[in-house]
Amino acid sequence: MDWIKTLLFDTESIAHLLLLYSFVIAVGVLLGKLKFRGVSFGVAFILFTGIVVGHLGFTGNLKTIGFVQDFGLILFVYSLGLQVGPSFFTSFRQGGMRMNRLAVYMVLLNLAVAIGVYFLMFDRSNPDSFPMLVGVLSGAVTNTPGLGAAEEALRQMGNTGVEIASGYACAYPLAVLGVIMVPMIVKFICKIKDKTENEQLANLEQADTSQKPKRQYIEMQNDRLAGRTVVELRRLMNREFICSRLMHDGKVETPHRDTVVNLGDQLCIVSSEDDADAILAILGSPVDVEWDNVKGSEPLVSRRIAVTKEKLNGKTLGELHLGSIYDVTITRVVRSGTELFASASLILQVGDRLTVVGKESSVTAVAQRVGNEMKRLDTPNIATLFIGIMVGVLFGSIPFSIPGIPTPMKLGLAGGPLIIAILISRFGYKLGLVTYTKASANMMLREVGIALFLASVGIKSGASFFETVTSGDGLIYMLGGLLITVIPVFIVALIARKRYKMNYYSILGLVAGASTNPPALAFANSQTEHDAPAVAYSTVYPLTMFLRILTAQLMVLIGCSLF
Repeated sequence: MDWIKTLLFDTESIAHLLLLYSFVIAVGVLLGKLKFRGVSFGVAFILFTGIVVGHLGFTGNLKTIGFVQDFGLILFVYSLGLQVGPSFFTSFRQGGMRMNRLAVYMVLLNLAVAIGVYFLMFDRSNPDSFPMLVGVLSGAVTNTPGLGAAEEALRQMGNTGVEIASGYACAYPLAVLGVIMVPMIVKFICKIKDKTENEQLANLEQADTSQKPKRQYIEMQNDRLAGRTVVELRRLMNREFICSRLMHDGKVETPHRDTVVNLGDQLCIVSSEDDADAILAILGSPVDVEWDNVKGSEPLVSRRIAVTKEKLNGKTLGELHLGSIYDVTITRVVRSGTELFASASLILQVGDRLTVVGKESSVTAVAQRVGNEMKRLDTPNIATLFIGIMVGVLFGSIPFSIPGIPTPMKLGLAGGPLIIAILISRFGYKLGLVTYTKASANMMLREVGIALFLASVGIKSGASFFETVTSGDGLIYMLGGLLITVIPVFIVALIARKRYKMNYYSILGLVAGASTNPPALAFANSQTEHDAPAVAYSTVYPLTMFLRILTAQLMVLIGCSLF
């Protein structure tokens, strides 16, 4: 029976370590699915399971656990950067500016309240109290990458004796509930009615004039424009549109830029929603057309084709000249589930789906031109992944000095890969890097990374966690974390409602995103049939995640030097 003893208790055994991690992650994930009034702790329960297992004496080689912890953190933040990178820069436009400004206010308020809690409640004579405050802050905003960034910063300073994950674990449970309960208090104070908020969202959705493509059928009735080519019509109307089909004298054809449009011709026009009404008013009147019942010289088809050739990554639609060479029309492009208007200046990326209209033989030729080999999309771009991680680690290791701070600052293993992933996902095509990753593959990398990180942190901190809680400091951490959570959420939610008249469900998504709190988002989504909470969450999440990781490191490096 010695093999069982070795498997369970030999900390130097690889089999023991694999068994330990598998048990902690599997049990943590299963327990994290349990819900109380629709709210669950999700993947964070892996941390609590690891703490219990570590407290019972099950552990492993600390250097190996440290490596698994850091590698898991890198996988998580890098995958996260790849996901949010494309929307990181566009999230600052229009209404997103206001939401991101409120999210920044909330980050700053969290920091201010945390400093206040430190001076009012923490033992400042203890040199470990400020690092522990950073752990409490990370738990109060349910931000695991921030915890990892803070631990990395502590290692840079040579302080490895304090387990700030204990503070994180103390603050986390009440933080999940606080982000859910506080907006409900604001709802009561402001006398918000669910029916009114849902009606407002419905009206906004009907009035939305976004840049999504819109298709309409129009009969040419403007005699001043009749006899002009398609390209001349675009120039004279100063509107960007695509004419995917044209019926002339009872026959359907695929028009190109030099096709002449005559009076009585019926056109299938695809444009952005903003331009649709103006184009209709200028050209003529809408008509009902059964295109499938009308025969041309060769049947016209509409097919969705995937861009899979790496050499096309970063090329614009105009540079490919698909319309002029193959006599087809590209009506729209779908990228990561979002429909984009197929303008000539649109930059293509591997994984884009093109909607192509034309003769069947021509559409087939276009498919061969752009690839359309779906198996290529199933193959992960491992080289790009590890090139990005390598550059991220190098970037995060570059020290830079801040005046007044004796210790040089580094972005570390959390901040460096995150920034590089955001930049590569947005601009990687300029370097010839293919960053396309299937959503399921990205989710797998992210979940494996965060699971390894949380399990490692829990196992390492389990030995001292219960002593921290029962010694009296644990209650201080819980109360301090609650204040760090609820005060900023209350202030920001009240400002969003009173000053900006923001919809209540958008406020729910805003505070959930600014707290990087997935359970709060799940609760918000359950309150309405509209997607306003998810939209607000995704709008502020990229910038907030970046700031949470960066400020956690700054607090350790600056705070530990000053206090």
